[in-house]
Amino acid sequence: MKAYMCVICGFIYDEVKGHPESGLVPGTRWEDVPETWACPDCGARKEDFEMIEI
Repeated sequence: MKAYMCVICGFIYDEVKGHPESGLVPGTRWEDVPETWACPDCGARKEDFEMIEI
């Protein structure tokens, strides 16, 4: 499992944790996150995230 960081605000999406508040259950892989999903902190688009090492 991987993690992705918003390059705009620094929010981290962790595939292990998902983001239940926005409908992404734990274990949701990044490729399964809808293209319409936006950063919950700043509204950035999925394309504004980069994979990071944890």
